[in-house]
Amino acid sequence: MHKKKNINKKCTCVHTAESDKHESRCHKVVEWCGAECVRVVERPRPVITEPGDVILKVTTATICGSDLHMYLNLVPGMEKGDIMGHEFMGLVAETGPDVKDFQVGDRVVCSAVIACGNCFYCQNGWFSCCDNTNPSDLMEKYYNQKIGGVFGYTHLTGGFDGGQAEYVRVPLADNNLLKIPDSLPDEKALFLSDIVCTGWHANELGEVSKGQTVAVWGCGPVGLMAQAWAKFRGARVIAIDNVPYRLQLAHERLGSLTINFDEENVLDVLEELAPGGVDVGIEAAGFRFPKTFLHKLQNLVKLEDDSSDILTEQIMAVRKMGNIAIVGDYFGKTNQFPIGALMEKGITLRGAQVFVQKYWKELLGYIEKGQFDPTFVISHHMALEDAPLAYQMFHHMDDNALKIILHVSDPTLEDEERKRGGQEGRERERGGWTPTQHPQRK
Repeated sequence: MHKKKNINKKCTCVHTAESDKHESRCHKVVEWCGAECVRVVERPRPVITEPGDVILKVTTATICGSDLHMYLNLVPGMEKGDIMGHEFMGLVAETGPDVKDFQVGDRVVCSAVIACGNCFYCQNGWFSCCDNTNPSDLMEKYYNQKIGGVFGYTHLTGGFDGGQAEYVRVPLADNNLLKIPDSLPDEKALFLSDIVCTGWHANELGEVSKGQTVAVWGCGPVGLMAQAWAKFRGARVIAIDNVPYRLQLAHERLGSLTINFDEENVLDVLEELAPGGVDVGIEAAGFRFPKTFLHKLQNLVKLEDDSSDILTEQIMAVRKMGNIAIVGDYFGKTNQFPIGALMEKGITLRGAQVFVQKYWKELLGYIEKGQFDPTFVISHHMALEDAPLAYQMFHHMDDNALKIILHVSDPTLEDEERKRGGQEGRERERGGWTPTQHPQRK
C-alpha cells in the first residue's frame, strides 16, 4: 500500500503553460475564435522556455472528437486565440539543456496529456492525473483537485498551445515524447498520441478479457479503437451508435455486432444478444448526447451540464458485478443518475483521461509487428490550411468524415533548423544559454 504522505510530494519540474515567442519568426496555427469558428493564422513561433522543453516541427496532426467540445464552446475555460489540437507528431527542431533522450532530427509522437513523470500519480502509471503539469487553478475550482495538463485543450487543463500548428513547444519532453522508427509512416504512429492509447485504456479500465461480451456506446474513432482492442483481447463486441457509415465500418472491418439506437431498443437487443447483461460497457460518446426528452430539456435550460442518458443505459445493460469504463468526456454535473442500480448491482465504474505514457511503448510494438493497424479509421487527408473546412466536415459528418489527417509540413528539417538547433545545443553545454536570451513571451 502506498503511504499517504507521497500523494502531496512535489517534483522539481515546475513549469508554465505559456511559451516564450520568437521575435521575428512566425508559423501557421489553427486558432479558436468562438463557437464553431476556427481559422488558420500566423503567430510568433514558440521557443525554448524551460530547460526540459523541446520545440517540435509538426508533420501531421488530426482532429479528435474531443476537439469538437472546444470547437462548439461547450466546456468552460476556452479563450479566443487558443491554439487547437492534442494529437500530433513531428521532428525535434530544438532541445532545452535538460533534455536527455532526444536530439535534433528525432522523429517523435507527442502525448496528448502532459506528465512530469515524478509525482505520486505518474509513479503509479496514472499519468493524466499528474500533480505538476496543470498551472491553471480553474479545474481546482470545479473539482477540488487538478489533473495534468493537455495540449490544445480548455484552460481547465492548463491552456497549453496545441499541435494543430507548424511548431509546438513540448514541456518535460523526456516524459512526453516517444521515438518512432522510420519504418512506420506517420499515419500508423500518429494515433499513439491519443486514440490508440485511449481505446486500450478503455479496455484496461473495463478489465476486458478473452471470452467476454463487451458493448461499446459510440462508433467514433475512440469507440472504434476500443472495439478493435477488445477484439484483439478475444472479446465478443457489440457496437451501439446511430450513424450508419460508422456502424458499417464497425461491422465490416472489426466484426462487431451492431445496434442502431434510432431503429432498435438498445436494452431489448442487448438482452437478446447477452442474456443477463454484458460483461463490460464502454462509454465512448461523452456528455454531448442526451437521448431522452427530459435530459434534452434540462440541457437546453441549463439545469444540468452533462447528460447521463448513456450511462443510465449502460448501468441497466451491464450484468451484476460487471464493469463500466468511461473514456468519453464528462466535465460537469448531471441529474437522474441511477446510483441505486449502480450500487445494488455491484457494478464497478471507472473513468479517467488516458494514461498515454503507460501504454504507448507496448502498443507501438503491436503496430510495428503488424499485429494492429490503426489506419482503418482514416477517412480524409487535408492540409493544415484547410482546418476550418475539416472541422465543419467532422462536426456535421459530411462526406462520411471520421478521422481527418492534417498534413502540416514536410517530414524533414531544413538545414537552417538543424544548424540553429545544433548551435544552441552547444551553447547550452558550455553554459552560455539561458531562457532569458530568447525574446520574452507576448
